[in-house]
Amino acid sequence: MLKRVVGTLALAGAAAAGLAFGFASTGAASSIASSKAGATTKITVVGTEFKFAFSKRSIPAPGTVIFTFVNKGKISHNFAIGGKVTPNLLPGKSAKLTVKFTKKGHFAYSCTIPGHAGAGMKGTFSVATAAVAPPPSSTPTTTTQPTTTTTNTTPVGSAKTTVTVNMVEYAFQLSQSTIPSGQVTFVIKNSGNEIHNFAILGNKAGAQIGPGATETWTVSLPPGTYNYVCDVPFHAERGMTGQFTVTP
Repeated sequence: MLKRVVGTLALAGAAAAGLAFGFASTGAASSIASSKAGATTKITVVGTEFKFAFSKRSIPAPGTVIFTFVNKGKISHNFAIGGKVTPNLLPGKSAKLTVKFTKKGHFAYSCTIPGHAGAGMKGTFSVATAAVAPPPSSTPTTTTQPTTTTTNTTPVGSAKTTVTVNMVEYAFQLSQSTIPSGQVTFVIKNSGNEIHNFAILGNKAGAQIGPGATETWTVSLPPGTYNYVCDVPFHAERGMTGQFTVTP
């Protein structure tokens, strides 16, 4: 009889221990799942012309993501997702975005600078669902404005003229639009917040320079009409074109 009681008590103790272990295991699993759902993930996003590269394209559960966007391109870019957007960044610069995703799904991202998303800087970031491959990027062709520069044998004049060129978003400001034929020195300054350049179609293209930078160059111009443009993709379409006349 005593052996039977001891055995019964032993079985009851084992059952209680098993039940307690089960509750503990369930609680631990729930804690782990909860931790994953609210986890913070750090992701690096690299922008170039014209695409994004992610260190991770998805997270396994809703949570917070700290995106570090780095512009490794040659012109300005930004990164927008979840209703937030970085500043327009010059090459080599970086910025962080912290976005909290509260539900699963696909979330659109893009570069909001005009023309960049259309060239490939867009896609979707995935939360608790399979990642989607980004669209292929394209290399936009710089839009060249029609030129009416006349090629002739008229000799270049003897004048020496200095023309200042100020560049902003998205326009050129020239000190004069009528120039006597001869040696023309262009003093160019970028007063904008993005990279720009000054190119005389069919003659000379200046360097792409950053905000605050300057350059100076001299060309010999015979009489004629000359078109100028910014070669940075999409800037001409936004208004960075113009024309000046060289008189005999």
